[in-house]
Amino acid sequence: MLMLRKSADRGYADHGWLKSYHSFSFADYHDPRHMGVGNLRVINEDRIAPGTGFGTHGHRDMEIVSYVLDGALAHKDSMGNGAAGGEKSGKAAGVILPGDVQRMSAGTGVMHSEFNHDPARTTHFLQIWIIPRRRGIAPGYEQKRFEAADKRGRLALVASEDGREGSVTIHADASLRAGLFDGAERAELALDPRRLAYVHLVRGRLDVNGTTLNGGDALTVADESRLVLERGQDAEVLVFDLASVQ
Repeated sequence: MLMLRKSADRGYADHGWLKSYHSFSFADYHDPRHMGVGNLRVINEDRIAPGTGFGTHGHRDMEIVSYVLDGALAHKDSMGNGAAGGEKSGKAAGVILPGDVQRMSAGTGVMHSEFNHDPARTTHFLQIWIIPRRRGIAPGYEQKRFEAADKRGRLALVASEDGREGSVTIHADASLRAGLFDGAERAELALDPRRLAYVHLVRGRLDVNGTTLNGGDALTVADESRLVLERGQDAEVLVFDLASVQ
């Protein structure tokens, strides 16, 4: 079973400094039909204006993954991650660039901030929340880089519960793969029909199990044993394997 969610049907918030599309209910956007998929709770597509950002705020009991598409995101937290003065160079710990995947386990509680220090360029990124397998774990942080070549024409594992294949470790019954597809590039992924898959097309155009997705579209996949991605046009895609219940 395939359930398509068009980009234009997402929630949207314009705060001036922040423009955000919400795949699932978040903040002032509430739709009881879209509260998440399995244990995936949030995908926000955020654009942060130059020289602005999220001030220090708190989270707990959530696995938070940040995936930058353009610009840079400077992260600082109460665990000591993030170094002042490195934001412009993009080389300080906690600065996330396109190709980087950051995982923050909020656990028993963490305070953090996220800023775009560039005076002229907008930061475009995805903020992803996944419900952890267990509450009350110690907070944690991890950041790894995945080059475009690692994702070209294939689904590279970028986050998993056991950190296999060099992925970041998330403390949740879920995994995340990222891929780049264009022209004749094609990939297949075996699925467990007892679980859920969620395909979020970041940008471009891509056919998934015969359904055409455009940038911002998403597809919930249930009771299927295989995922086929093909006929991409400058496509960047994220594929989640998820527990069927929260």
